[in-house]
Formats: sequence, C-alpha cells, structure tokens
Amino acid sequence: MKTIINIAFLLVISATGLYAQQRPNILFIAIDDLNDFVNCMDGTVKAHTPNIDRLASQGTLFTNAHAQAPICGPSRASILTGLYPSTSGNYLQIHDQDIRKSNDITQSAVFMPDYFEAFGYKTMGVGKIFHEGDAAGAFDEYGGRFSWMGPKPKKRLKYDPVKLPHKRGKTQTDWGRYPAFDSLMTDFKSAEWAAKKLQQEHDRPFFLAVGMVRPHVPLYVPQKWFDLYPIEEITTPPYDRNDYEDIPTMGQRVTEAPAMPTTEELIEWGEWKNFVQAYLACISFVDAQVGKVLEALERSSYADNTIVVLWSDHGYHAGEKNRFAKQSLWERSTRTVLIFKEPGNLQGQSCGAPVQLIDIYPTLLDMSGLPPYRLAGGHSLRPLIDNPTAKWEHPALSFYGVGNIAVRDERFRLIQYEDGSQELYDILNDPDEWHNLATRKDKKDVIKQLQKHIPEKWNPLSEYSFYTFNEYFKNITDTNREKCQRGSIDKK
Repeated sequence: MKTIINIAFLLVISATGLYAQQRPNILFIAIDDLNDFVNCMDGTVKAHTPNIDRLASQGTLFTNAHAQAPICGPSRASILTGLYPSTSGNYLQIHDQDIRKSNDITQSAVFMPDYFEAFGYKTMGVGKIFHEGDAAGAFDEYGGRFSWMGPKPKKRLKYDPVKLPHKRGKTQTDWGRYPAFDSLMTDFKSAEWAAKKLQQEHDRPFFLAVGMVRPHVPLYVPQKWFDLYPIEEITTPPYDRNDYEDIPTMGQRVTEAPAMPTTEELIEWGEWKNFVQAYLACISFVDAQVGKVLEALERSSYADNTIVVLWSDHGYHAGEKNRFAKQSLWERSTRTVLIFKEPGNLQGQSCGAPVQLIDIYPTLLDMSGLPPYRLAGGHSLRPLIDNPTAKWEHPALSFYGVGNIAVRDERFRLIQYEDGSQELYDILNDPDEWHNLATRKDKKDVIKQLQKHIPEKWNPLSEYSFYTFNEYFKNITDTNREKCQRGSIDKK
C-alpha cells in the first residue's frame, strides 16, 4: 500500500494554490556500480562517456559524492526513503517490500516517488530503481525490469567460482562479449521505454525514473563496445600488493570477498586488462542508453521544464586493493557519480564538497518548490549548485553493517569499525589509500574532528536484512535472525 502523507497538510497546500501550480518535471537516472572511470570525473582510467559528459557540462557535477552504503539494497533504500542506515536499520540487503518494515521510523518514511505523487505528480519508473526494480510499488506506472542481469550465455565466459575449490559463495561476476545486439540488452529496453514516455503528452508534471543495470556484473555487452577499447591501449588502475599490511584485522574481515576474483589471480591468469576492458565497454554501452533518454527529453515539449539528476548507487573496485567488488568502506566503493541539471541554468560546473546520495531527496524537493520532507537525513545541495565554493559543513557518511562507518570530508577519510579499529587516509595526497595514518600522533586531532560526525545512536540491524557475502556478515545476519525469532531485539 502506498504511503499516505498527512491529509490535513495536503489540504492546506491545496488551499494556498501551491498544489495546483505548474511544477518542473523530474528525470531521475540511476546507474548500477558506476565508479569514477566516467570521463568527466578524475579517475585513473577514462571511459568514453560523451553523453554523461555532456550532461555534466550543462549542470553541476559533484566530484566528491558518496553512497550511504557500498551495496545496492541499502544504498537505494537510503536514497528513496531519505534515511541513513543508522536510522533505518537497513545496513545490508533487504527486499524492496520490507524497507519500511524495519522500525517505527521507517514505517513513517515516504518513498521519494510517493512524495512527489502526493503533490500532483505522475510517477513512472523502469529498470533498476529500488534494488528489485519496484517491488515496493512506489510508482503509478512501472515499465518492468525485463531480463534482470541478462541476457546470459548458456555457459560462463571467463569466471565461475563454483569451479574453483578455494572460492566460497556465489557471484554474477563474469566478463566477455555477449550478446550480438544491443536490442537484446535490458538497459536498451529500459531506455526505449523511457524515451517513449518522454514523447507522450502528460497532463501533469511527472517524475520519471530510469534505472540502468550495467556496469553491474556480469560484464556482458556486444562486441562493438569492446572495439572502443583495444586491449593494447588498456591501462589498469594503481595497485600495491603490500596494501593490506597496515589495514586492521577487522577491516580485512569486513571487506573479505571470498567469491570474487582477486587482482593477484587476474594477473596470474592474464585477465586483468580483459576485465577492465569489459568494465569500460559496459560503461560506454550504458552511456549510450543514457544519451538515448536525454536526446528524447531534448526533442520533447518538456526540455525546458525538466530537472535531470543522474547518480550511481556506489562505486566499484577494478583491481585496486586486490579486489574486483564494491562491499567496502574504501573510497573506490563509496565514491560515485552525481550530476544535477536544472532547466535554464546551464552552468557546466563541478563541486568538490563532500556530498551524499541521501542529499538527492531534499535537493529535488527544494528545486521543485515542494515542502521539505521532515524525515530527510540529508541536506539540499541548492547552496552548492548556486555556488560550488560555498561553505559546506556536512561530511559524507557511509555505513557497512552496524558500527562500521566511513566519514569523508574534503581531504580526509576516516574508517572506524565496530571494534574501534581505524583507518585514516589523506585522500588529497594519497588517493589510492595506501598509507593508513590512523596511528600517527599528529593526526589525532583530525580523527577527533571527523569522529564528531559519527552517529551517537545506531538502530539495530533490521530483522528483514539478509546477507551472506562473507563469514563476518553471515554470522551477523544469522545471529540477528535468531534474536528476532526469540523477540529479543527492540524494533524501535
């Protein structure tokens, strides 16, 4: 059942005439597992992304944006409810229909599409918006998610952990040239659906969400996208095989990825460049689908009255820190792409302030002239859009399980784990996070300053959470489920 916003409040809005005013449309573009290889960002590897680059040149690109969780489910739940994981209890994977069941606060939360709908918007979505598309039932009209991670070949092309005795767990991770045509791809179909919606006449403002699956694994796209990246021209990201020597034991436990290939393995197998090539090919493919949607907007009658926001749910390691995964509190896992374009305000600017995906909700309300959402944990980015160098006192917070958090300001990243162990990186001078400064006496004040932003209260892990990515999290979710079954967890 859809969330109902206070009826008396809506009557007041309607009586003032605000409810009936013409509002800007919203085009809400989500991309899965996209890191800073996008050409307009400053990643160590550059992809061909002319469409995302063009959008950035027309709006505001946030170069220091971070996800609230380094995995799909809780990141998207945070964006769409406006709640930090420490508030919602949704730290780990969760089914869409269970997001609002976690505690009393989540039960009062309003999904972003529902909020816009309550103020007269028509809401439409397609593809991967929530983790499972729209199993939460937040959209008036949902175009489906088509073949979710497919299409897939009958046999894996490069990697199958089931066939490797030293690997544990399952993963979609694989890479290669498949299928033969773009038209068979899920994201192609989602873009086509969205483009058709933009060509239709709508009698009220709309909120149109378009969710792209690539470059989420498996890294399959047709041959022509690989042709953009000759293998002899591929560069791999920075990697230090001794990187883990100063990482605390808890940090290694939390980020363990037993089903995933390691950088050392892909070097041994001669596959690292092939993986990076496939990841880049997937980025370029999805950029073309984004371009299709943006071009449809530009050809439509809505071009001059539509706010565009493009984001990715988190980053992705492509060999850095001996891993090919997200699932960590390091920079490469939480740093993401975030672009806002406002109609009639073609600024082509970038902002390096630490911002968060949870800021999208209040920002869109602010830009649309709608009342603030009272549960919003983030902050409107309007001041930074108006002036990218404006003072900003809100660091970015990323959570990965109860008690594990990263705090990122303009220069430093503090990671603190549930046992109190820490990592501190000077991202300005050590962007690869190779030198943990947490034990240095001259950095105590930096750590204390960043610790001020760590929440004092952490709500318990939702009883609806599930996650078996590694032994650390499997033990936590198993124990949590047992406690819930005994009724010993305070759900409030």
